[in-house]
Amino acid sequence: MIDSLIRIIRWTGPHKKRLFLGCVCSFLMTWATAAPVVIGAWLLARVVEDSNGDSRLDPSWVWLSFLAIVACVLLRFVFSYGKNRLQESIGYEVAPEDRIRIGNVLKRVPMGFFSEVNTGDILTLATTELGVLELQGMKMVDAVINGYVNLVAIICFLLFVSPPAALAAILGTAISCFALASINRTSKRLTPVAHEATEKLAEDIIEYVRGLGTAKSYGQSGAAEKPILRSVKGLKEARIAIEFGFTPKNVIHLIAFKLASVGVVGCAVWGFVTGSLPLWSFFALLAFSFTIFSGVEKVNDSAHMLGDLGDILDRLEKVENAKRIDENGQEIALSEYDIEFQNVTFSYGQGEKTRKVLDQVNLSVPEGSTCAIVGPSGSGKTTIANLMMRFWDVDTGRILVGGRDVRELTCDSLLRNFSAVFQSVYLFNDTIENNIRFGKPGATEEEVRNAAHRARVDEFAEMLPDGYNTMVGEGGAALSGGQKQRISIARALLKDAPIVILDEATASIDPENESLIQAALTELTYGKTVVVIAHRLATIEHADQILVVDRGRIAQRGTHQQLLEHEGIYRRFVEIRSEAEGWSFRQ
Repeated sequence: MIDSLIRIIRWTGPHKKRLFLGCVCSFLMTWATAAPVVIGAWLLARVVEDSNGDSRLDPSWVWLSFLAIVACVLLRFVFSYGKNRLQESIGYEVAPEDRIRIGNVLKRVPMGFFSEVNTGDILTLATTELGVLELQGMKMVDAVINGYVNLVAIICFLLFVSPPAALAAILGTAISCFALASINRTSKRLTPVAHEATEKLAEDIIEYVRGLGTAKSYGQSGAAEKPILRSVKGLKEARIAIEFGFTPKNVIHLIAFKLASVGVVGCAVWGFVTGSLPLWSFFALLAFSFTIFSGVEKVNDSAHMLGDLGDILDRLEKVENAKRIDENGQEIALSEYDIEFQNVTFSYGQGEKTRKVLDQVNLSVPEGSTCAIVGPSGSGKTTIANLMMRFWDVDTGRILVGGRDVRELTCDSLLRNFSAVFQSVYLFNDTIENNIRFGKPGATEEEVRNAAHRARVDEFAEMLPDGYNTMVGEGGAALSGGQKQRISIARALLKDAPIVILDEATASIDPENESLIQAALTELTYGKTVVVIAHRLATIEHADQILVVDRGRIAQRGTHQQLLEHEGIYRRFVEIRSEAEGWSFRQ
């Protein structure tokens, strides 16, 4: 529990001073709340003594006591305001910084990171779990620190007033500490299981929503729900296990303080009867007996929550400390834009799950030339393009862009030189205009419209009720595949990078618009270093060189005409494509 508390305090970063001052205000607020009880007990004792004739009560003390109680009430609200102003907003200030840091980390980790950490895990961490931390973190720190500081102050007060009562309080606290330690151990054991179940549920819900169309088309909506039902059951069982694990310890913790309260009452009565305890002290102890431990009684919830928050901090640190792919990179501006692979070997996965995709690949793409890459599915074509942009690091060998090893550059300085149009286009849930502007955030409206016109986006955008301000939906769900592809091409046109990667860029374009898009792509790629992955002959036959990839190796290389002159994979590929593209209906 103490470890989690220290980590939360460390998590507040530069706000530690505010946190400390907030705890001071909380401490003073507690005593401003307790002071009227002590004053009332003292005044009541004076009234009783006056009525018994033991001593005379000066009427002015009544008014002074009343004013003191009013002052304490006002101070209580002043300290409460101070605590809230200083402390309560800290979590809301730190958590957004963590979310931004997570985003910055994710764009700089190898793509293999996402095969080790599920999307649901990241989503849950950045939303639900960080939400719990920002909501509860400061409350838990205040509850524990203020609870135990007040307890120490109360015991000191009891030692002054009634040492036996102080001994009863110490004994109850000791038993409570053993119970809280057990709660903390249980939390460390069970909380990670509950978090994993929560993340699994989030992952399954995302998967269900994404695959719902496919499930419906096969009439398997019920089967698609099964992973969610299993995750719901797993989360329910994990949460119930936590409750069952905590309940016995909670009971011991609470009973310890209730018995300590009874002990304080007993010591107060005994002290008063034997004459060792003044009347005002007797009244004060009776008034306080069942409230003096109220602050630390709530620590049982804090002990569980601190375990929960500790696990969240573990997950946060795992993401924030993930190895950046460019942590040793430098901001370098390239002046040349040729690409070279030197004995590149690359595998997906690790250990027993390792799958070699490229094996001793050597290739060179001169600046300003077009290189087409063809080959069977799974041969490694897209992997070659991804390695150029350093989505992963190679196992052996090296990749040069502009004569510099890509590992020397930061991701931003490397990718500044690339524009990519993929077969699977992802659009942000924003307007058509902003999705195009993503290629150049500072672009003017005129530049955006010009790029849209060159990519033939205007042909459908201007027909929509909201035009370029039309929301495209999550992932571009409101648009067709061809429309999304054209927006992607417009985005690349706007960026105007010196190196262009086209991965099946015309795969989703309808035949009526293919020639128009090809013209836009020709304009996009003019005078640039171009790498094309395609199956359509019209896209690749005019390339300066064609690389034929088979089983992770370069099986053939040359121009279209050169490769046709030799028996091999490429000629068979051309023959098959020619037959496929030359079919027609017969009457």
